[in-house]
Amino acid sequence: MRFSKGSRALASLGVIALALGGCAGGDRPELPPAAYVANQEQPGEEYIIGPLDQLNIFVWRNPELSSKVQVRPDGRITTPLVSDMPAVGKTPAMLADDMKIALGEYIKDPIVSVIVENFSGTFSQQVRIVGATEKPASIPYRANMTLLDAMISVGGLSEYAAGNRAKLVRYDRATGRQVEYQLKLSSLLKNGDSSANVRLEPGDVIIIPTSMF
Repeated sequence: MRFSKGSRALASLGVIALALGGCAGGDRPELPPAAYVANQEQPGEEYIIGPLDQLNIFVWRNPELSSKVQVRPDGRITTPLVSDMPAVGKTPAMLADDMKIALGEYIKDPIVSVIVENFSGTFSQQVRIVGATEKPASIPYRANMTLLDAMISVGGLSEYAAGNRAKLVRYDRATGRQVEYQLKLSSLLKNGDSSANVRLEPGDVIIIPTSMF
């Protein structure tokens, strides 16, 4: 039997995901279910600027100093009068304060605003989905995001996914350790089991193994 290049790539991806995901998830804890739509929308954590974010730097009454810039891969930005300003890891308000200090050497009491127009976020604020899905990806986390939202973003499970053996890897800031949780993606996506939908957090990694038969 001949396999296409795409089939071989999918099989290779499945082996990797299976190795990462393990053969069974029964010994992993489960997360509490989340509603399909949040009963009450709540703001998320303060946004942290990441590489490749698009920023609008506005300097009041100084249009020649205002600019739209993209954060470089090295995490810095360059604007009129300010070169190589670190941006990654800061909130927009923090970056605005730093810009005020830098511009204060040239103009008196500058008023600076930083607006994020197109965002990617840092890796710690992205949700990554790998393994047997239609299009593995890193997606920006948004407030109140659930597992269903993330799976819709990547097109759902692939044909050979072992969805109910998937796992979620989450960094526990309190202990400084990674914790693995069992996921039931097949139950959620194929059977509509609402109890399998869980709330996500920034930095979560979803690993989906491939069924071997």
